[in-house]
Amino acid sequence: MSISDLPILIAGGGIGGLSAALALALKGRRVHVLEKAPEFGEIGYGIQMGPNVSRMLDRLGLLKALEPHSVFPDALIMVDAVDNREISRITLGRTFLERYRYRYFVIHRRDLHGEILEACRRRGEITLEASRGLVSFVERGNTVVVRCESGAEIEGAALIGAEGLWSPTRAAIVSDGAPRVAGHVTYRGVVPSEEIIDRSHLDSMTIWVGPNLHLVQYRLRGGKVMNNVATVSSSRFRRGEKDFGNWDELEQVFARTDPRVRDMLRYFSRDRNWVLHDREPVTHWTRGRATLLGDAAHPTLQYLAQGANMAIEDGVVLAEKVAAAGDDFGRAFLAYQRERMNRTARVVLSSRFFGEYFHVDGGARALRNELARRRDPENPWEIDWLYRGIEVDGSL
Repeated sequence: MSISDLPILIAGGGIGGLSAALALALKGRRVHVLEKAPEFGEIGYGIQMGPNVSRMLDRLGLLKALEPHSVFPDALIMVDAVDNREISRITLGRTFLERYRYRYFVIHRRDLHGEILEACRRRGEITLEASRGLVSFVERGNTVVVRCESGAEIEGAALIGAEGLWSPTRAAIVSDGAPRVAGHVTYRGVVPSEEIIDRSHLDSMTIWVGPNLHLVQYRLRGGKVMNNVATVSSSRFRRGEKDFGNWDELEQVFARTDPRVRDMLRYFSRDRNWVLHDREPVTHWTRGRATLLGDAAHPTLQYLAQGANMAIEDGVVLAEKVAAAGDDFGRAFLAYQRERMNRTARVVLSSRFFGEYFHVDGGARALRNELARRRDPENPWEIDWLYRGIEVDGSL
């Protein structure tokens, strides 16, 4: 079998891995997706999709299929959680659409993943195989051989590691140890929209910000349910205590907020929380015929809501570079890395900044609120660089 006949292997069947598979298939490349779990699926809650990724989803032929699952908020609103007063807003109407040409929307992660998965299943170039978690890989001449947890060995023309934060492919290529613990802990909850008591922001994506905390709320699945996300920056973590971010600490941090904000904690599940991580940006996530994508390459905190967005952008750019380089995967992957490195690093570092910006207290809080209230609702200058997206040569 010639190199051109061998598939490109993708380790990880999440949003990033499947988006890359679809983008490559649309360029005529054979792809074999190896998923660690017993079946392809997605867990989680809501996800925000900026106009930068709407453009990419349109290139992948997915945007119309996603519309029935999506909600299109009228504004992005920031509220001070202590006094429950609006600080600023970004309107998402005609001016926003004229500026960016694509809309901002929110969607359940399962719905997004499900549509990408179905699009992949319709492509004859793509093989999807579950229970195939990658353990290691080795280059043999002009091929890559992956060894799976089951003991199976699978040969491909190249390898894309898209296994997320704890990627074994990253461990082999970058070897930078465990991810950075941010000390921020998130709780989530989805409830029927009719259970929401304060309905003043029902049609918006709203974030309440306060000392060491924030709370995000927006509707999903055609507006039928409300997605809720509460995050605290843990003082217990900063003191080095092991028992940090539990429900008691969440309630303690929210004790200073307006009663109407504290009452929203009723919408959250107490059964599980998520400790947030990211990594320092790196300049080398490619080695020979293997490269990384999405959180495996540049994991970020949630504060710009761009983790999945960056992974989808990665997939489109990667497919373009592979199409341009033919079977020279080393050249294609390095070109992809160069193009994505600074943009994704800016997302990682900006997300850290916005995490601090949301959580400030005292004089910093007063300054934040004063400056934010001066903003023009029609000019999202802080994230203009992000929402304008990327230009990709050619068409899929």
